[in-house]
Order: sequence, then C-alpha cells, then structure tokens
Amino acid sequence: MEDLNHALFLWLNATEHPSTQLLAIATFFAEYAIWALPVSIGFGWLRGNEHTRKILLEATASGLAGLLINQIIGLAWQHPRLFMIGLGNTLIPHVADSSCPSDHLTLLWGVAFSFLTHRSTRQVGMALAFLGLPVAWARIYLGVHFPLDIVSAALVAMLSACLVFRESGLYLPVTYSLAISVHRVLFGKLIEIGWVRK
Repeated sequence: MEDLNHALFLWLNATEHPSTQLLAIATFFAEYAIWALPVSIGFGWLRGNEHTRKILLEATASGLAGLLINQIIGLAWQHPRLFMIGLGNTLIPHVADSSCPSDHLTLLWGVAFSFLTHRSTRQVGMALAFLGLPVAWARIYLGVHFPLDIVSAALVAMLSACLVFRESGLYLPVTYSLAISVHRVLFGKLIEIGWVRK
C-alpha cells in the first residue's frame, strides 16, 4: 500500500521547476481556499435564522471533531511527510508533523459533509465538497501530502459528520444558547439597525 501511495504521489507531485501559473493556482487552493469555510459560516450565521445557525454550529462541531480525531491518529501513528523522507518536491513550507490524515481536507470535508446531511444546506455542502478536490490535488502537487492522506481525511470527515449529526441532542441546545448570547452582545448595535439578524 505504501508503494502505491508513493507512486501516486510522484505522479501528481510538481516537477522541480513548475510553471509559474500552475504554482500560483496550486498555492491558492492549498493555502487560501480553506478561508471559504469561515466566510460561508460567518455570513450564514449573521444572516441566518435559528434553524440555519444550529446547522452551522453542527457543521463547525463536525470540522473540529475531525481535527481532534486527526490529533489522536497522529499521536498513535506518526506518518512522515514527503520532505521528511526526501521524496519528491516540496514547494511550500510545512511543519514536520504527521501527514496522515490531512487537517485541511478533514476540516473542509467535515463541514461539507455535515452540510450535506441537511436539505437546506445541501447545495453549500456540495460546493464545499467539490472545492476539496482542487485543494487535495494542490496539497499533493506542492509536496505536503500523500494521496492516502487525502483518502484518510475523507473517511475521518465522514465519521465526524455522522457522529455530530447523531449526537446533536447532547451538545447543540447548550452550544446554541451560549453562541446566541455571545452573538447578541457582540452585534447588539448592528441588530438594532437591522444589519444583522437577532
């Protein structure tokens, strides 16, 4: 399996001197596309109703749960990154931690898959899920992840989305109550003039 992982990586990884345009595209998806998450969640929270906000909290919990699972996996099993074993070309800096699963993709897909469990956010979830594909390619292309790191991230994201959906009754009422209290303190003035929903 590791031989296949290495072979797929070397097939997708950038050459030593890639084109400037392709490098710029890959860098954008690898490092900046993840900002679609806080933008979509923040905008949805400010303009959404109670139902939408609860879905956003659930999706956030899914992403965070996925990252927690990744930390546990990393502590139990350290898988070196490419530059740690001298394989391929790494074109962006990264800390020398465990590569598997990918935190970027776990977070992105954890939120996306959580959105997909609700009819009202299914289109956003689909868009974020598809956004993960160029992000996955870019992080392999730039030399910070193996292909199996991406597959593992998808599996962890599915697990976290299922867990937070199934157990939402345990955390969502308290979390929503706390979040809405903070919201009303932070955005009280904007709520008064109608720019932000109460």
